[in-house]
Amino acid sequence: MMKSTDVLRLDGISKSFPATLRGGEPIHILSDITFSLAKSTALAITGNSGSGKSTLLHIAAALLKSDRGGVWLEGELLSDQSADRLSAIRSRRMGFIFQASLLLEDFTAIENVELAAMIGGLRRSQARKKAKQLLQRVGLGDRLTHRSDQLSGGEKQRVAIARALVNGPAVIYADEPTGSLDEENAAIIEEMLFSMVREEGVSMLLVTHNPLFAQRCDHVMRLSERTLEVVE
Repeated sequence: MMKSTDVLRLDGISKSFPATLRGGEPIHILSDITFSLAKSTALAITGNSGSGKSTLLHIAAALLKSDRGGVWLEGELLSDQSADRLSAIRSRRMGFIFQASLLLEDFTAIENVELAAMIGGLRRSQARKKAKQLLQRVGLGDRLTHRSDQLSGGEKQRVAIARALVNGPAVIYADEPTGSLDEENAAIIEEMLFSMVREEGVSMLLVTHNPLFAQRCDHVMRLSERTLEVVE
């Protein structure tokens, strides 16, 4: 099913949601979606608002179940796994960056990253060391002990990048990671994200409505009318 060079594979994914009105037809979002993500590459999924991009990403990360089809991560069929096993896979082999940073507000920058490392299995001392290193690499060496509510939007996303990478994931799932930022900060985060992913040798599945952001990826696909097509 998967090539040896693939880290992520989706095959025949379909998804519908129940109608909002009694007796209405189900809302079909995705239909027979198949694609793969090779190791150390970046793939962008583009499309209009409401086309199902985030739904597809959530299914790829086993955050949402599909109606049909399968998702494999490093050869492991995710639908076959228990809830506990999926939690372990997400914490150790997946990294997440969303439009909202989703940091713990009462925690400092280093504590937010450190906690993710500890959940991934590192001891406290190891987790703190790695969190500090990553935060310094994203330019936050002087903001380690600032709570997240004391950070700017761009700084929060830098923390989110460090947190996503702290456990050495196989894939980074990035859902509109610059969508809430102004143009200047968006450009900084975009550059930092690609730089860090390249340095770490991580694959990335990116959802974005920004065509210029998408074009920086190795491959671009567009979601339209429930199906996925390659963008030349």
